Amino acid sequence: MKKKKYNVVLTIAGSDPSGGAGIQADIKTCSALGAYAMSVITAITAQNSRGVIRSEGLSPDMVAAQLDAVLSDVTPDAVKIGMIPDACVAEVIADKLEKYHARNIVIDPVAISTSGHRLSACDTIEVMQSQLFPLATLITPNIPEAESIFPDIKTLLTYNVLLKGGHVIGADTLTDRLYIRGNSEPILFTHRRINTHNTHGTGCTLSSAIAAYMARGMDLETSVGNAIKWLSDAIAQGVDYTFGSGNGPVNHIYNQIEQWKSK
Repeated sequence: MKKKKYNVVLTIAGSDPSGGAGIQADIKTCSALGAYAMSVITAITAQNSRGVIRSEGLSPDMVAAQLDAVLSDVTPDAVKIGMIPDACVAEVIADKLEKYHARNIVIDPVAISTSGHRLSACDTIEVMQSQLFPLATLITPNIPEAESIFPDIKTLLTYNVLLKGGHVIGADTLTDRLYIRGNSEPILFTHRRINTHNTHGTGCTLSSAIAAYMARGMDLETSVGNAIKWLSDAIAQGVDYTFGSGNGPVNHIYNQIEQWKSK
């Protein structure tokens, strides 16, 4: 009998002890969407529903060792990159992804947390622009991140970019714009705004969901559309839950909860 193969996502990101964002959110998301998640931790954070208190990056050597360990053994079907603490770690990630011919790379360029805590050294973005972005299948900034990363629309259009619209204030509907490299007319994904404080980790969750769908063999546009729909459902299904005293997480496991209730 021919053995089955996992759809594998490698997530490269920081750890969130509260479980709502970072590596923990990535693993939950991939598991919920039928993909097997491997993880390489780049940083340890102290955070909760109220925000990030402290963060500490792992050494480039330790990140390199993790990458060599997993990539020399298992070839992922997709890669999600989140928090990168410094330029040296960014260089290591780029080098290892090239060495092992990684594909379907989704980069969520996290630099500053929602609570205002800087998660990356100032020179990290420069290395990401020069070494990591050229490897990316998709980059997923929100509007403030895009303004700091891309000096103009011409630069943005040299990549595939999902420009997230969640930071637009006051709108009843949100529009995410998928720019396909070289095409100035974006593909629009419009969905209703859900009134809730449980939005911790939405950026991490969306980028890992896209990677999970790509790992399952879906094309870029389909993966993005499915991931946006799934995240919207996860937010809606988490509205009535209470977690902590700040911004709680989305409901990553709402499908499993419904299955448990039906048994």
